[in-house]
Amino acid sequence: MSLKVSRLVNRRIRNNALKTRPSTRAGVMVTGWGYQGKTETVCEVAAAFEDAWLAMHHHLHPQPIEGTRDLHAPVVYVQTPVTAKPKSACQALLGFFGAETKRLTLPQLIRQVADSLDDHGTKALILDDITRLRMHRADDQDTLDLVRAFMSMNVTLILVGVDILGSGLLRQGRFDEGTRQWVLPPSQHARVHGLEATQTERRFDLVELDRFRYTTPAQIAAFHDHLAGLQANLRLLKAPPDMLTGAGMPEYLMRRTDGVVGLLERLIEDGCQEAMDSGHETLDETLLDDVVLSLDDPDRDAQAGEVPAIPGSSRPHTARPAANDRRRGRNTVFDDQGPYGQAGG
Repeated sequence: MSLKVSRLVNRRIRNNALKTRPSTRAGVMVTGWGYQGKTETVCEVAAAFEDAWLAMHHHLHPQPIEGTRDLHAPVVYVQTPVTAKPKSACQALLGFFGAETKRLTLPQLIRQVADSLDDHGTKALILDDITRLRMHRADDQDTLDLVRAFMSMNVTLILVGVDILGSGLLRQGRFDEGTRQWVLPPSQHARVHGLEATQTERRFDLVELDRFRYTTPAQIAAFHDHLAGLQANLRLLKAPPDMLTGAGMPEYLMRRTDGVVGLLERLIEDGCQEAMDSGHETLDETLLDDVVLSLDDPDRDAQAGEVPAIPGSSRPHTARPAANDRRRGRNTVFDDQGPYGQAGG
């Protein structure tokens, strides 16, 4: 799964980086559920590209701009604000460069974003948690429209989010059977602020990073390979060679985590800490039974699907509301129960 995502993202970034024509670069959308390693996979590929690109240019900007800070940033990573607006989205992006954003109007911010990406030689722009945008809000619709305008800035746009197909982000798009890509209409911001000369449709490859499955022999082998890689990097003093892959441990770990990479990582990390603190120095089912998975993360939006359901729980983990924040139930005194309700039926 991660290989498929890695190959697509790597291919798209590298091919677009070598283009010199002022045309819209095709982008990539990476979807999946929370804690499945989408961001980590994309960032690893982008980091490898950045290292190769910097080495190819001797860590110097190939087209330096006089009077600008000497910062060559081939890859930019920005997290979508929880309550995004076009202005806050621009400010978050400019914050990566440490650029001034005070007292600037939206057109000025958009122009500064375009100038910053060009001045610093940016080739790939990663926007994480893009599904925090809610398409029933006008501000979020404007923000998504602005995101599409970023594709006119000669960068490869990589959008990472939870359940992109079900989020409404593609409701204006159409799937092109010939190219196997999602085609989105041009942005309104580009026409208003003159960021592109021609109205070129935006194209995205959509790829999904799913959780591990445990049904077919290939799926079982993939999960075992992942566990083998994990146990090869653990240094518990009493750990047997097949600590995670032997006996019934793979099946146990699958039941505890449902194949979600982030939950598996959390369980192994907490288990190792408990093994060291207790002097047990190995992982087994008895020790891991005492490890409770908790996903209290203020940086993740549970309502956007960024927090997965923990096995044994009926819904994704969310913080318990304070007593004074709980909504009172609706008063039903004046509800008409109808003849069947009055008759007790």
